[in-house]
Amino acid sequence: MTFIQAIILGIFQGVTEFLPISSSGHLVVLQHFFGIKEGNLFFTEMLHFGTLISIFIVYFNDIIKIIIEFFRMLGQGIKNKKFKITNIYQKMAILIIIGSIPTAIIGLVFKDSFEKLYSSISAISIAFLITGFILWFVDKKARGNKDVKDMSLFDSILIGVFQGAAIAPGISRSGSTIAGGLFRGLNRKLATEFSFLLALPATFGAGLLGIKEVIDTGSKAHFSAPLLLGVVISTVVGVISIKILIKLLENEKLYYFSYYLWALGIILLFTQMF
Repeated sequence: MTFIQAIILGIFQGVTEFLPISSSGHLVVLQHFFGIKEGNLFFTEMLHFGTLISIFIVYFNDIIKIIIEFFRMLGQGIKNKKFKITNIYQKMAILIIIGSIPTAIIGLVFKDSFEKLYSSISAISIAFLITGFILWFVDKKARGNKDVKDMSLFDSILIGVFQGAAIAPGISRSGSTIAGGLFRGLNRKLATEFSFLLALPATFGAGLLGIKEVIDTGSKAHFSAPLLLGVVISTVVGVISIKILIKLLENEKLYYFSYYLWALGIILLFTQMF
């Protein structure tokens, strides 16, 4: 990987991870045209770590409160031999844990099947079209006002299933989870925040598995200066992208991305046909 490639991939990762247009799909397409054959999945996972840092930066205060309140709840539960949720941060911690379970199950069970899609531009093109339809439909039809105290465990499980399906390249993780939240009646601010917070354990876990796979298989993929540059760039661009998406969701402009995904999917399909 060259520095120019790393810069371009870092920018695209930072933009596409949070804007609902599928970071994995875009990275695979870019790597395909750049001719990067070795360590595709490794490069993707490392750039995902960059955007993981972006979430920590934007939601730092909430994340710290969630962690502190979760351990406080555990401590009080062990002391009193009875676990009880007493505030929204403790409930959010439980919802994130429960929502991560279906994502982990789907990822582990269908890992090999999803990885095969990374070599198919046609499959990714179709996934882009599907994501576009989901965004258009949910932005036009879904209306809700649930806040954290109104969320149920089933809400988090369903959103976790949406996140698990987004392991397939071309299906947007942020788009799917936000759509899942809106389908379940969450208000737009909460749907966005829960989408990003739910990404933390999934992205971190997937990154660790990716590194482990590289070590176990003796892959040629390795840490390098260009890759580290790409990670830094994806972090900075990711912070900007999160703030842009929050603004667009507030103004009910999510469907704008549908037109882009439909155009991109159709163009890629034609390139594979001819």
